Amino acid sequence: MPTLEKHVRPRRRRTDVADPVGAVATELRFAVMRLRRRLARERHPDNDLSVSSMAVLYALNRSGDLTVGALAGREQVQPPSMTRTVTALADVGLVERCAHPSDGRQVVVRLTDEGRAVVSADVARRDRWLSRRLEELTADERDVLRRAAPLLQRLAEAD
Repeated sequence: MPTLEKHVRPRRRRTDVADPVGAVATELRFAVMRLRRRLARERHPDNDLSVSSMAVLYALNRSGDLTVGALAGREQVQPPSMTRTVTALADVGLVERCAHPSDGRQVVVRLTDEGRAVVSADVARRDRWLSRRLEELTADERDVLRRAAPLLQRLAEAD
């Protein structure tokens, strides 16, 4: 039986000089996606939380307490989906739901000490891997990445 590999030609990355912005977009997308997948593999082997659950923990760790609606907006999911994620995280003690201080219809989600420990362990493990890789680069290359980091963050936050 023929294999799929014989019939599918590998896609080439865009290097079209007639469209330099498109070429940069293609190269950057490819690099960022590969780095994201590589960092995802650096999770602690005991961490069986989904990527979306970890994203909620990271958001709470970075921003502090947030409503379910605010979390849904940040993660670009529907509020019912975020409610399910928050419920699952609360069931295992990583977050807690609290009354909103001024709006009784809303719930504020807070990271527990156990949730903060999960985030800290995950960040430390991934940062160690990335630090080792950065040490392999020259000082100039590390400086380029340091200067690019805020730009990448701005792109990630754009609507």
